[in-house]
Amino acid sequence: MDCIFCKIVKGEIPCYKVYEDEDFIAFMDINPINNGHVLVIPKKHSELVSGLDKNILSKIMPLAEKIGSAIRKSGIKCEGMNFEIFDGKTAGQEVPHVHLHLIPRFSEDGYEHKYPAGYCDPNTRERLEKIAEQIRIAF
Repeated sequence: MDCIFCKIVKGEIPCYKVYEDEDFIAFMDINPINNGHVLVIPKKHSELVSGLDKNILSKIMPLAEKIGSAIRKSGIKCEGMNFEIFDGKTAGQEVPHVHLHLIPRFSEDGYEHKYPAGYCDPNTRERLEKIAEQIRIAF
């Protein structure tokens, strides 16, 4: 497998480690949005969140919260925090290995999410119910 994150986990590629345990490694993003931008990855490879073991999935957010708290306490400029997972290439995932971005945010940092044209156009109740039903059936 030629996954850069798996190579980091194996120690084949160096990283600026923030945290490590038996299931996860967290390290500095080498192309940060802002100072303090950390990636949290499961050590076991999975491209998509749906491929993660439920035990790992249950641990990632509590760990992210602890790291986020440490970022806030560290003195790094941080008025808010984005917790972002891009699930699949079409969703913006650049490395095909599940990773959670912790991005410190502050006023006028220049980072913004752009929503598509028509984003605020309200949907009909009937359309929303039909979509909700499709999801409930797939559950």
